Amino acid sequence: MATAKARYLQKVFEEKYGVIGKVAGKYLEAGYSIEFMHPTRYGKVHILARKEGKVLAIEVIDKSGNVDENVVKTFLEKAKLLKAKPILVLYSDGPKITENLYKFCIDNGIKIRRIKSD
Repeated sequence: MATAKARYLQKVFEEKYGVIGKVAGKYLEAGYSIEFMHPTRYGKVHILARKEGKVLAIEVIDKSGNVDENVVKTFLEKAKLLKAKPILVLYSDGPKITENLYKFCIDNGIKIRRIKSD
C-alpha cells in the first residue's frame, strides 16, 4: 500500500515524465529511490532505481512495433557502466520483441517486464 506522499509523487512523475514517470511510480511504491535521465557516455538511462544496495537501470519502450536490437545493446552497455541490473520495460501492448532479441536479453541478464496501460 502506497503512502500519501508516494501517491503524490507518482502523480507528479506521471505529469512531468509521462509513461516513464508512470513506470517510475511503480518502483517508488515498491520502496526504491528514483533518479530520472541519469547520464552515461552512451546516453541517458530513463530511470535509475536504488534500494538497499540494489541498483536497477530501467529503460522504458512504449513505441509500437518491434524493439530495435541496437537500442537494447546500447542499454546493456549503459547498465554495465552504472553497475546496475538492467530491466527493459515494454509499456502497453505496442512494443514487440523478436525471439532472437528475447534470447539475447536472457543470455545477458536483461529482465523484461511488460506493464499494461491503465
